[in-house]
Amino acid sequence: MDLSELKAFTDRKWDEEIVPRLVDYVRVPAKSPAFDANWRAHGHLDAVVRSARDWGAAQGIAGLKLKIVEIAGRTPCLFFDVPATGGLGNERSVLFYGHLDKQPEMTGWREGMGPWTPVIENGRLYGRGAADDGYAVYAALTVIAALDARQAPRPRCVGLIETCEESGSPDLPAYLERLAPRLGDVRLVAGLDSGCGNYDQLWVTTSLRGLVGGELVVEVLSEGVHSGAASGIVPSSFRIARQLLNRIDDPKTGEVLLPELHAAIPAERLVQARAAGGILGDQVWKQFPWVGCSHEPGAHAGAAHSMPTTTDPVEGILNRTWRPALSVTGAAGLPGVDSAGNVLRPKTSLKLSMRIPPTVDGQRATQAMKRVLEADPPYGARVRFEAEGGATGWNAPETAPWLRRALDAASLGAFGREAGWIGEGGTIPFMNMLGERFPAAQFLITGVLGPQSNAHGPNEFLHIDYAKRLTAAVAAVVAAVR
Repeated sequence: MDLSELKAFTDRKWDEEIVPRLVDYVRVPAKSPAFDANWRAHGHLDAVVRSARDWGAAQGIAGLKLKIVEIAGRTPCLFFDVPATGGLGNERSVLFYGHLDKQPEMTGWREGMGPWTPVIENGRLYGRGAADDGYAVYAALTVIAALDARQAPRPRCVGLIETCEESGSPDLPAYLERLAPRLGDVRLVAGLDSGCGNYDQLWVTTSLRGLVGGELVVEVLSEGVHSGAASGIVPSSFRIARQLLNRIDDPKTGEVLLPELHAAIPAERLVQARAAGGILGDQVWKQFPWVGCSHEPGAHAGAAHSMPTTTDPVEGILNRTWRPALSVTGAAGLPGVDSAGNVLRPKTSLKLSMRIPPTVDGQRATQAMKRVLEADPPYGARVRFEAEGGATGWNAPETAPWLRRALDAASLGAFGREAGWIGEGGTIPFMNMLGERFPAAQFLITGVLGPQSNAHGPNEFLHIDYAKRLTAAVAAVVAAVR
């Protein structure tokens, strides 16, 4: 398909409507329920869903049914349904997925920027959520509108836009159960909540890691005591926590020690990782904001700077996509440095985030972590691991030849380069749910989270030109579904 007309339409829609809409979206602190217990009273999730609905309804897409669906006690979803065109039947469908909830603020934003302060600079829209994942619903409806404006035959298109993805999608199974009869025979899932290896081509996500999250709590006293009197007799709760963490990953290398959290890497994924490593090179690790001097050629060799676990691009890709890794993402029981006195604290709580390979069962991994962390606690301390539930990852089914051809053609048309294939280190629970419910479906999981875009962190941004090109590329792929 010649993408010139499609791209002219999508570019215009982005410039005139979507970018201003996303600027307004950034301003709304629509935090996911895990980070805003009073989300219903605050009304921010409802506001962004209504805004997307109102914009979609004004697009003039023939036959569009667009509705906010709500189940009592759960976050709202936006559902749309558009009939096929060009004589194609309505039995087969393309399912678009995205979400409108956001991560919390995080510190470290550049001066003049902030999570709810939209700033457009050098073709990037800074602020929380535009790239993860506010753009998705607008891009999806623009795909449909662009094909219809060109009178290109396309299949029936349905969409499910949730508002609790950043909390692990706890409400999604109920909505999927309710809406499944209305989704049709899903032939292609177009998930627009993933990443891209660079901004030079269409990237297809081949896998997503799973996640085990929870809180490790270590208690030794009922109240804090003077450290001069107690230290040397009362063990530090932090030291005990440190010993417990050493049971699950090697403190020197970061290698996860629990065999239940590992999986064999499929041969096809190894081939794709080598290809992606060849495309991306050192950008695999240089994309991150390392402390210290520049890693660029010619930088002062004697200056101290932090380094990655590996500088081999292929190993780096495999580490972040098919190998488990532990992060401590939060802590409680530790006063701030300015207010910390000479007190031996009674307890330490650490928020743990364990990424697991795509094919490892999340519940089994959770049970393994809980068993190892709580067994035989040092000094008889009171130890508990309060798991938040394990999310199993996702490994894409074999790509059909027609889809592979369509993806390469779409990438060539929109970017001038063939598509790239890469796994992602994040977790989208919806993908695993859909894979089980629609085993015959093909998957186009893609997104705009590329180098330095820093989803979930400070200075998160949407690369506007890439989002434009991605929208046109997705439109070309949707037109190829039969």
